[in-house]
Order: sequence, then C-alpha cells, then structure tokens
Amino acid sequence: MPSSYRFSTTIPVRISDVNYGGHVGNDAIISILHEARLQYLSAIGCTELDAFGTAMIMADLAVVYKGEGFYGDQFIVEIAAGELSSFGFDLFYRISTQKEGKQTIIAEAKTGMVCFDYTNRKVARLPEKLSQELI
Repeated sequence: MPSSYRFSTTIPVRISDVNYGGHVGNDAIISILHEARLQYLSAIGCTELDAFGTAMIMADLAVVYKGEGFYGDQFIVEIAAGELSSFGFDLFYRISTQKEGKQTIIAEAKTGMVCFDYTNRKVARLPEKLSQELI
C-alpha cells in the first residue's frame, strides 16, 4: 500500500450496507470502493466512460479486511494511483473511520484498471493526459 494518498472522501455507512452479522458486508465495501473511485475520477476531470479519450474497465480487485464498520460510521476512503503501464494502472484504497478519537482501518484494497475501447471491445492505450492526472 502507498505511504500517502492523493484523494480522500467521506462516505457514510447506510443501514443497507450492514449484513446479518451486524457489520458492513463485503458486497457493501465493494460498492463503497466504486463510489469513491467515481468521486476520485470526477476530481481529476473524467469518468470511467470518458477518461481523456478512453474508457476503463476493472481487471482485478483485491480487498483485505482489517476491522469492522457499523451503521452510522463515517468511512474515510483514501485513493492513490500507481503501477501505471501502457494500457492501465492500479488504484489503491484505504477505508478507515474515527472511533473513540483514533483512526480504525476497516479495509485496504486494490483495483487494476485497464483502458478499454467499448466500441471495438478491446484494450486501449493509456492517454498521456490521464497518466499525468493520476500521478
């Protein structure tokens, strides 16, 4: 995981994010990552479908759970890009919350993003402008 994160957003835990175990479910964590990623991309001036001349598609996802989140928590989701290549990049995430005056890490994750041409249904090159905005 990176030593610093370029972007941060706060996402509240909704009751629908809580599973039968009484804590935030793994499916909800993935949805929260998706929401944070869209906010990050918006902050750098693009979307998943219009990223400076390309679109992107998720190639892989890894999540490591480190703690429990509960209804009413305010998740702080931090994101940093890395591992840029000719056709894609990785996004690294840290989800945490403040509890009793200290930061509790809920999960760390990575998504592999690949530039994609949806018209021709194939991988595309990483645009220079997107590369510059990510780093």
